[in-house]
Amino acid sequence: MPNFALLHDKPECFYEDYERKGELQRQTHYCPGCGHGIVHKLLAECIDELDIKDRTILISPVGCSVFIYYYFDVGNIQVAHGRASAVATAVKRARPDSIVISYQGDGDLAAIGSAEILHTANRGENVTVMFVNNAIYGMTGGQMAPTTLIGQKSTTTPFGRDPYNDGYPLRVAELLSTLEGPGYIERAALGNPKQILATKKAIRRALECQMKGLGFSLVEVLSPCPTIWKLDPVDAQKHVLNVMEQQFPLGIKVDRTKERPARPAPKPVPALEELPEILRLPEPGTVEHGERAHVDLRVKIAGFGGQGVLLLGQLLAEAGMDAGLEVSWLPSYGPEMRSGTSNCHVRLSTKPIDSPLVSKADVLMAFNEPSLRKFLLSVVPGGTVLYNSAELPEDCRREGVRIIAQPFAEIGDQLGSAKAGNIVMLGAFLALTHALPEAAIDGALKRLVKTERWLELDRKALAAGRERVPAEEVLHV
Repeated sequence: MPNFALLHDKPECFYEDYERKGELQRQTHYCPGCGHGIVHKLLAECIDELDIKDRTILISPVGCSVFIYYYFDVGNIQVAHGRASAVATAVKRARPDSIVISYQGDGDLAAIGSAEILHTANRGENVTVMFVNNAIYGMTGGQMAPTTLIGQKSTTTPFGRDPYNDGYPLRVAELLSTLEGPGYIERAALGNPKQILATKKAIRRALECQMKGLGFSLVEVLSPCPTIWKLDPVDAQKHVLNVMEQQFPLGIKVDRTKERPARPAPKPVPALEELPEILRLPEPGTVEHGERAHVDLRVKIAGFGGQGVLLLGQLLAEAGMDAGLEVSWLPSYGPEMRSGTSNCHVRLSTKPIDSPLVSKADVLMAFNEPSLRKFLLSVVPGGTVLYNSAELPEDCRREGVRIIAQPFAEIGDQLGSAKAGNIVMLGAFLALTHALPEAAIDGALKRLVKTERWLELDRKALAAGRERVPAEEVLHV
């Protein structure tokens, strides 16, 4: 009879040594009987067989498999908890010729990462997701996961998961299969050798789906976790086979690989020299910076939503960049679309900015009385307040602070729209400070104001605002 030998070689895309453990460089960090080691081996074999090692970028999560980059000799990126599929999207769009694999557990993907995986699948991103489901939080000690079974005990469900208190186990593969974006989704398991071989076949088909450009693919793998389940490895495998499979039926949930056309190739990245025109940036040399003294101007802008508070701050920041200054813009606003509170912090400086927060303002631009009262005390001695009203409340005067009250919104209304009041105030600010050249302001307006009618109105508003500042009020920054 012929002699047969069964060889189990280490896949080529594994490192020869696992350097995380200096004394045990051929041993992984996984517990005995953990399914991650099996999934790693199957994934590595598929990468080798498809000859995609040099194209593969593996996105590792927070979870038991957090150290996956110590094992796979491919491109590796380790990301924040739950964000693997979002980062995979970015990587694939930046490197469309690469094979991008997101590797995630049930706590990482189905809990904190649920929004990311849902929208990645819905967009049909051409990435492959390995979803290892052991129905528990493993790395952090055994809390209930979204996939924990009804009645299953965990550190956060010591009497067993109660559907009326904790909800039902989340079937991720079925949930994503309702979307039109996925090209291939299958649930497999590691309950016995036959299932393990089927799992490898599913992984390969998912990777082939990506290689053909057919969109999102995911393989959910039911995996044993002997340590947290408090079972020996053999019984843990039986648990996958006899218990988990009842809650999470195996099989292909989506397969559009035969009828779906390949995704169109992404548009070519524009050449570097084309970016100024695309972004409508000024031509080099069109904004005269000149020799200027040191500038460090801290501006706080506040009012109601709808008064153009945030746009005014953005205009200052954009114009500051065009003028060669260091800038920061920090917006803050409530949930209301209109009439809610709104403010932003802007810094303009000739030196690097340490913080975007303006706790002490050189200039306060207040569009209403509540904002004036709230932020008046934040203005430094010698600072300036621009207030959107014809009159200043008597109890809002401050010794050592210059306050200019003008009906900026009314002036804008007379020009064509009260919405231009923020630009009238901007004109007054520029006349006061001379902090930015006219060309920089006009360039920023062209980028941020999309219609010619509004652009012309804003230019008139700028001029009107400049005229409202007496010459003796002009500052030197």
